[in-house]
Amino acid sequence: MLDDAFFDYLRGIDCSDVEVYSIPEGSVVFPKVPLMRVEGPVAVVQLLETPFVNLINYASLVTTNAARHRHVAGKSKVLMEFGLRRAQGPDGAISASKYCFMGGFDATSNVLAGHLFGIPLRGTHSHAYVSSYMSLDEIPDRTLRNKDGSKICKDFVSLVKEWLCKIQAADSLRNVFGDTNQSELAAFASYALAFPSSFLALVDTYDVMRSGIPNFCAVALALHDLGYKASGIRLDSGDLAYLSIETRKVFHAIEKEFNIPGFGKMVITASNDLNEETIDALNKQGHEVDAFGIGTYLVTCYSQAALGCVFKLVEINSRPRIKLSEDVAKVSIPCKKRCFRLYGKEGYPLVDIMIRESEPSPKAGERILCRHPFLESKRAYVVPQHVEELLHCYWPGSSDKPRAELPPLLKIRSRCMQQLEKLRPDHIRRLNPTPYKVSVSAKLYEFIHYLWLNEAPVGELQ
Repeated sequence: MLDDAFFDYLRGIDCSDVEVYSIPEGSVVFPKVPLMRVEGPVAVVQLLETPFVNLINYASLVTTNAARHRHVAGKSKVLMEFGLRRAQGPDGAISASKYCFMGGFDATSNVLAGHLFGIPLRGTHSHAYVSSYMSLDEIPDRTLRNKDGSKICKDFVSLVKEWLCKIQAADSLRNVFGDTNQSELAAFASYALAFPSSFLALVDTYDVMRSGIPNFCAVALALHDLGYKASGIRLDSGDLAYLSIETRKVFHAIEKEFNIPGFGKMVITASNDLNEETIDALNKQGHEVDAFGIGTYLVTCYSQAALGCVFKLVEINSRPRIKLSEDVAKVSIPCKKRCFRLYGKEGYPLVDIMIRESEPSPKAGERILCRHPFLESKRAYVVPQHVEELLHCYWPGSSDKPRAELPPLLKIRSRCMQQLEKLRPDHIRRLNPTPYKVSVSAKLYEFIHYLWLNEAPVGELQ
């Protein structure tokens, strides 16, 4: 049981003496480079550790996961986040939608996230919606006004049935389509009546090629008669590569048979527990999918469930501190530091370097020695063509330091995409990527090892 006085103490805390420096949101970052630098009274800063690490870990993890999916899917494909039902609670779902969009996704099915953050909304009806219909007789209001508003179709369902008969009798499609599931046709027609300008049908409730595709085409052609353009179909099961290719053939045949320009380019969306590996496999097989709806593996970060960001004390009362470990990877880099990204002639970042705050900043065109923090033999001279300082002040506290602006989500997303495009291809390839170099200045290197020797007790052998 905690004493009430502790909570009274917490109520009286403010952050007026705290300064927060951070790498801009949407930036590509690498291990060992500080994402944030927090300065202030040790008790207050220690209390900020848990919320800061909590907020950074999942956001960075899911944004990275989204960026990896975007990389494997390619720039031309539409990516939709469908993870609301599988995310870790409603808060996790909202965060996932926001950070997947930041990492390169185009839309979300999460309506609240769309409302809160301005993320485009995309989705389809469910299998339950399709199977809830029994027959076409269940559609009471069959009227639909033309898109230009000039007239009203009094029986849209009859128009759909006419088009289905035409498809079944078409020379180019003869013996391809037989009888279709009429309850599915009723669901599609009803959905089209409600959303004529954004009709996207889930076609695998019963049978994709024998029922879902012909039923969709009948409704899409009826909408075309009234000036609307259907959005496309979604495949949620089966052999996605084969089904997408066969579906595309049907769409092209419909375009040619009935002279409907653009019908062959109807959007094909795929879902069904997709991840990096399945999308990569689809790319290698060949497919006709235009958009991917990705949920479980995206928002739960299935391939890596957590990110190991940590919070370390590196200086107190102007005295540098170091955390030692038998595992060198866990040895902290002491001192209050500034961080820079050095770019080469081709525009790619070459190396990130950390320097002590008292050191002069690296400058473009000037040679600087970059050293591995712990391995003596790993070092290189770099002559950068461009130098970017990474840490910016976002919370100056009571100081008069200028405060960096927090950009809107869309601008952060653009920064993320630009940052990824700047990376050398071998750094982001899926198989055996080249490790990106993170270094320290010669002075910081010498100080790290000086402090290390001072803080490590000397053993005695007997």
